[in-house]
Amino acid sequence: MAGSGLVSAKEYLPGRSRRAGPAARGTRAALYLRVSTLEQKPDLQYDGLRGYAARAGLEVIRDYCDVAVSGRREGRPQLNALMVAARNREIDCVLVWKFDRFARSTRHLLAALEEFDHLGVRFISVQDQIDTDSPMGRAMFTIIGAMAELESSLISERVTAGMKAAEARGRHLGRPPVAARMVSEIEALATSTNLSIRQIHKEIAGKVSRGVVGEITKRVRAAPSPAL
Repeated sequence: MAGSGLVSAKEYLPGRSRRAGPAARGTRAALYLRVSTLEQKPDLQYDGLRGYAARAGLEVIRDYCDVAVSGRREGRPQLNALMVAARNREIDCVLVWKFDRFARSTRHLLAALEEFDHLGVRFISVQDQIDTDSPMGRAMFTIIGAMAELESSLISERVTAGMKAAEARGRHLGRPPVAARMVSEIEALATSTNLSIRQIHKEIAGKVSRGVVGEITKRVRAAPSPAL
């Protein structure tokens, strides 16, 4: 990639196929690279990954590079293309420079590793010295799974603690309560007319959400009629 002028104002670089002849099954490797700004060059990642592949006896058949795309952004077209190639059994190994060049979060990394494991695709992070074909790499896979579960649990605990603290200070959480007058108006329209939920919502000028109108209307109309 060095000196190729491929880094442009485009969001990503098209993946490049290699035509050096058919690669042996099990050695077909794809590189994934990412740089966060147009000013950054992927040369360091590219040279390091190509060198590693050569030493490991892997043949790089395609490389994918996202440019000026945040690691937290969902839409990374070249990463998506890489995953499609893996699902189509077109590659046997994925090489990345570092975890943070590949994954948006621990959970995203774990999900990708689980999918690669299911597909039989080897994953190598050069700078992190992780290779899922090695005993250390498989152990790291387990550790990453535990870390993702811990991360999820900690977030859940923080949210629960925050909600309890807010309730203790008298703060209302969730959707604000609907005024009794408005509930009565919706109930009256639901019982005395055949208006649809959308029409009732329009009749009250959208003063409460359509979801609330629906809940009240369904409750009222489902209730048994009073005996005469």
